[in-house]
Amino acid sequence: MPNRGDRGGSRTRAHIADVATGLFLERGFDDVTIAEVAAAAGVSKVTVFAHFAKKEDLLLDRLPDVVEIARAAVRERADDVGPVTAIRQTLLALAEERHGLSVLAEGIEPFLRIVVAAPTVIARLRVFEHEVEVALAEELASDRRFTGDAALLAGLVVAAYRVVVVATVRRRLGGDDLADIAAAHRQRLRRAFDAIEHGISAEPRPPARP
Repeated sequence: MPNRGDRGGSRTRAHIADVATGLFLERGFDDVTIAEVAAAAGVSKVTVFAHFAKKEDLLLDRLPDVVEIARAAVRERADDVGPVTAIRQTLLALAEERHGLSVLAEGIEPFLRIVVAAPTVIARLRVFEHEVEVALAEELASDRRFTGDAALLAGLVVAAYRVVVVATVRRRLGGDDLADIAAAHRQRLRRAFDAIEHGISAEPRPPARP
């Protein structure tokens, strides 16, 4: 159980991230400095860096949750449920509740615009994908119920989810109806995980005309 210091640290971290995100939404990511975030949050720059290694992490403060969600899906599944099914169910549940990590939350478009407009944030996301992949592979490798290729499965899962999320982000920024986007997101998730479990069947191309 976390102690009071841990809870206080979590509150401070969340407060700093909230203040930073507000500033980024107001002025843009590149036009806000760490010093300005610290001043607005009422803390020192040292305190900011004690909680966030990089400026990009202030905006992406929820991403560490992804690692624990992925690990928990594998670790806490029932013995008769495979890891692919468990991860699929977890991601579908996030989509159903419009969780922020599914990019289906209401009103998330301004946040997404900041992300896609900042090359350093995109670069941080790519690094984080690798971190999630490594963590998931470690969890699979340590699970005695799983006898497959942990690194390969983790790579496939992360790549598949990236494809689904990128398509969803594009539609959200394109102004499509959120209910339609959510339905398509869930459908594509199912197709992606079907492909991981059963392989991709391609329709044969029609013969070329003479």
